[in-house]
Amino acid sequence: MSQFIEPNAGYTKGTIQEHDVTMKGRRLLEITGVKQVESFDNEEFLLETSMGFLSIRGQNLQMKNLDVDKGIVSIKGKIFDLVYLDEQSGEKAKGFFGKLFK
Repeated sequence: MSQFIEPNAGYTKGTIQEHDVTMKGRRLLEITGVKQVESFDNEEFLLETSMGFLSIRGQNLQMKNLDVDKGIVSIKGKIFDLVYLDEQSGEKAKGFFGKLFK
């Protein structure tokens, strides 16, 4: 059995990593393009991705898989919402915690 492997699918440092979010049945999230896991608990994950900070909120959230080298995170639990924390135009950068606690 052969498998097709996309030539640019791997992550190499110094390149922009592709960012995808795949949700399966509102119970499993697979996220690529993750630069860093800023914080997490059973109700919220805060991830820095190649497309900005991503907040995931839910219930009984658990990290199922973490591959730092490839920038892949899998989260299981009941997903309530996914929010990208973008800066408002004309507003000074306050950091991601300032955005969370507005």
